[in-house]
Amino acid sequence: MEAAARKAARGLVRDFGEVEQLQVSKKGPADFVSAADLRAERILRTELAKARPRFGFLLEEQGEVKGADEHNRWVIDPLDGTTNFLHGIPHFAISIAHERDGEVIAGVIYEPIRDEMFWAEKGSGAYLNDRRLRVSARDDLAVSLIATGLPFKGRPTHPRYLETLEAVMGRVAGIRRFGSAALDLAYVAAGRYEGFWEFALSRWDVAAGVLLVREAGGFVSDLMAGAAAVLDTGTVLATNGQLHAPLGDTIRAALA
Repeated sequence: MEAAARKAARGLVRDFGEVEQLQVSKKGPADFVSAADLRAERILRTELAKARPRFGFLLEEQGEVKGADEHNRWVIDPLDGTTNFLHGIPHFAISIAHERDGEVIAGVIYEPIRDEMFWAEKGSGAYLNDRRLRVSARDDLAVSLIATGLPFKGRPTHPRYLETLEAVMGRVAGIRRFGSAALDLAYVAAGRYEGFWEFALSRWDVAAGVLLVREAGGFVSDLMAGAAAVLDTGTVLATNGQLHAPLGDTIRAALA
């Protein structure tokens, strides 16, 4: 997984340096797919298929590809943070998860500009390159830094989201919106953020990151339906564990 991510990242870094020359097509309102995105996905699929030829795939751009092995598949986002990438902002990542019977058992999130390889295996902990990760120990929202994702043009959730944003802003030290859910989750695992929430994410956005947070000692759940549902609903609340109840209660109260 790491080798595939590094190989795909070489093309992304090259294209990032020539971002003004990329061929870009619209995939939807404020949601773009670039030639770099598609190339990275092809490389990841090719390299992972060499290693595990029977595995299936769930790909952001190409959708689901069934494999001979019905129990295992790769869940891939080849470029999380596409809008950042296309605007020359160096904050994007490759996300790969190995899913067995619906459960993520290994994950990699690679940020190529800073050469940060976040990775985790179920039961074996979470790591940044060769350093073991632990979530933050802060237990007070007033001194905590929280990340989120803002709904973009064309999404119907703006009014309800703004209510949650206002509620959280009044209780925390700061809120950050960096534009990559995969890295937001990795940063929670690394103790850089105390928490993260977002609505309507896709499985490939969060599969690897959810495992990272849990293996680093944090807690991840759906805001409404509990821990088990998060990969299916995409409504994500991830924290260091100690702040899960107060942050979740604040957001749910705003939604109510």
